[in-house]
Amino acid sequence: MTENAQQQPSAPDSELPTQYAPADVEGPLYERWVERGYFEADAKSEKPPYTIVIPPPNVTGSLHLGHAFQHTLMDALTRRKRMQGFESLWLPGMDHAGIATQNVVERELGKEGKSRHDLGREAFVERVWQWKDEYGGKILGQMRRLGDGVDWTRERFTMDEGLSQAVQTIFKRLYDDELIYRAERIINWCPRCLTAISDIEVEYQDDDGELVSMKYGEGDDTIVVATTRAETMLGDTAVAVHPDDERYQHLVGRHIKLPLTDRTIPVVADTHVDPEFGTGAVKVTPAHDPNDFAIGQRHDLESLTVMDERGVITVHGPFEGLDRFEARSAIVAALRADGRIVAEKRPYVHSVGHCSRCKTTIEPRLSMQWWVKVAPLAKAAGDAVRDGRVKIHPQEMEKRYFDWVDNLHDWCISRQLWWGHRIPVWYGPDGEVVCVGPDDEPPAGEGWTQDSDVLDTWFSSGLWPFSTLGWPEQTPDLKKFYPTDVLLTGHDIIFFWVARMMMFGLYAMDGEVPFKTIALTGLVRDQFGKKMSKSSGTAVDPLDWMNAYGSDAVRFTLARGANPGTDVPIGEDWVQASRNFANKIWNATRFALMNGATIEGELPPAEQLSATDRWILSRLNKTVSQVDALYDDFQFAKLSDALYHFAWDEVFDWYVELSKTTFMAGGEPAKVSGRVLGEVLDVTLKLLHPIVPFVTETLWTTLTGGESIVIADWPKDSGFRDEAAEREIETLQQVITEVRRFRADQGLQPGQRVPARLTLTGTALAPHEAAIRQLLRLQPEGDTFAATATLPVAGATVALDLSGTIDVAAERKRLAKDLAAAQKERQQAEGKLGNEAFLAKAPDQVVEKIRTRLAKAEEDISRIENQLAKLPLA
Repeated sequence: MTENAQQQPSAPDSELPTQYAPADVEGPLYERWVERGYFEADAKSEKPPYTIVIPPPNVTGSLHLGHAFQHTLMDALTRRKRMQGFESLWLPGMDHAGIATQNVVERELGKEGKSRHDLGREAFVERVWQWKDEYGGKILGQMRRLGDGVDWTRERFTMDEGLSQAVQTIFKRLYDDELIYRAERIINWCPRCLTAISDIEVEYQDDDGELVSMKYGEGDDTIVVATTRAETMLGDTAVAVHPDDERYQHLVGRHIKLPLTDRTIPVVADTHVDPEFGTGAVKVTPAHDPNDFAIGQRHDLESLTVMDERGVITVHGPFEGLDRFEARSAIVAALRADGRIVAEKRPYVHSVGHCSRCKTTIEPRLSMQWWVKVAPLAKAAGDAVRDGRVKIHPQEMEKRYFDWVDNLHDWCISRQLWWGHRIPVWYGPDGEVVCVGPDDEPPAGEGWTQDSDVLDTWFSSGLWPFSTLGWPEQTPDLKKFYPTDVLLTGHDIIFFWVARMMMFGLYAMDGEVPFKTIALTGLVRDQFGKKMSKSSGTAVDPLDWMNAYGSDAVRFTLARGANPGTDVPIGEDWVQASRNFANKIWNATRFALMNGATIEGELPPAEQLSATDRWILSRLNKTVSQVDALYDDFQFAKLSDALYHFAWDEVFDWYVELSKTTFMAGGEPAKVSGRVLGEVLDVTLKLLHPIVPFVTETLWTTLTGGESIVIADWPKDSGFRDEAAEREIETLQQVITEVRRFRADQGLQPGQRVPARLTLTGTALAPHEAAIRQLLRLQPEGDTFAATATLPVAGATVALDLSGTIDVAAERKRLAKDLAAAQKERQQAEGKLGNEAFLAKAPDQVVEKIRTRLAKAEEDISRIENQLAKLPLA
């Protein structure tokens, strides 16, 4: 914390511009916060730590609504904890995004007519660093625009020197502990990115394909198999059937002719085959299908790779050189010409894996890769949640987590890229394999080469909670701020990232968890709950909304939709409503300042306060308690809604309005109310600050003269409650609301004054007569007063003289017409609902719609009859 943070408040400045202009305020205000070091955490501080590490965005990325959503919530958590007296660290950084970044730079090279191979590995990597320095990290500036209170002095990058050391260290340890190994397995291969990708980077979608059934063998040895990937038949090395399937028992152990080739392949019996599915026989291509690979392992089958890394057929013959999809059509045509096709189904809709980055169809491929043996690591990650060391919020998300970690397969961590952490393994001329740690010298001498692959990006980002704090060195930051407190992230990357961090954190930090709570959010959707996309025109650049409505409006809209674990629908009209809320806060605070609102001096004792003052202070303390409880439960939507209604409804619409007569009268009561209003605004602005930081900073410093709300103390519930005052003001609100409703029903304009007689004796409302008359625009009764409408409300009576204000006869005629229409609607609905034959045939949704119509008609009838009863006699 800077020395400036300890300065005493200066005298408040009551002058505020007539309108709030976010564009004039937000940028300079944020830079002032950063310059003064408000977001910098001190590892030497004796304050209790509170740590969140940001889910590192890709260096290629820019701010989207998902980022804005999660960043808003993380910022709210860390700002509140800072105000509560914690040494609050929100650590920023970026991920090097191996595949995505290499693709970007390769496209740039393509414009120059070059490829990475023209440059060579070293020069290409240097080119990527140049791109990163010039164009990467655009999102960091956008985070400042959003108001992210991160500690920029601790910004990290997964390829920086410290994190690179951490990656090499943990690779070496895992290797030495035999938890990393190299093996030939089936992997997901992207023919466009030319690299292996993990299971969680494969997106499945329904594609229109074809299902082809074809005959293998001759005569009595004929067997029919079906496939959606006919091109892989060139690599078949067996046909498998279930051992109990009597149809094929005579074939098991025999060899049959593989069409279009000069090979024969065995028929094997394997329990993996479902005899009820299709023909009960499956072709086995061990080098191009994970299930087939497993069958091949069990039966010692040969694995034949039939296409290269770009998906081009390599088998000598008529199909050599064809792309896999061209080969598919050509092979089917050749089989058809040979009389081998039994059935063809087109289109055949089935689920197909695609690369999550370039959308290319994934090709299962046998390949030598590096793997992490996850079983012991995954067990530790599961145990940490089961024994309560890590809480998942909302709790119902635990099942998804356990379903994943309890069924993890070994993790392929090698990628055939040049940009990334190169695998620290060297191969010698005589078959030697040496894993090199960060303190080791690579093997010297002729014939030694380093593995050409790099590590999966998720490998380095899996170390993020501790590598960013200095691990493997035992730094002051690591000692102070680890384990982190909350991981707040989308439920969609619980598999990509959350489980990886749990496994690595527990392993590297000797069983200490990387975070105490995993708070999972939903995804941002459009206002109809559908996924946003550029192609459908529903994608939104949050910067456009920030430019139009201000960052606070975007943040408040996102927070108000943040129910734990559920998706967040958002539309521009909701951002407009949040902008209106910011304007309401501004205008109400401006009014309060012009009418003497202050925080100077102690609050007067309760006996010196009016019921209105005691009511708002009681409600204020309840709101503080409620907001604290909701924060601790990560209920951002509920706490935002509670703050919205307390600030707008109770403070601005009721307390300020009820206090206007006191302010106009002046004197000591006005000073007391000014002090109470100052207290209420002080606390309300602090409660709102973590979510809407800019407008609250401007208003709070103007109100209090304090240096910054960022370093102000978080409000505490003083324990003050006054249930009697709350009941009294609730009664007052009932009276005002009911009379306002009556005035609206009679078509009176809001500002139109009406003579009225108030009978408040015997109630607690007598002291509020001036306020009632002011809010309801009720004139004192004159000499000619004649009560034409009497409203008994909450023990009080309000008699109104409406003569000359409305045409009673015309109003009765209009209401009678509306009543007749509502009664007819009720009669029709009752008739249908009473018809047993209709109910027996009508769909449920139709019956429910009629019930809704009946309820609406009855509600309209009750309302209209009530209005007629209150009308003066003609």
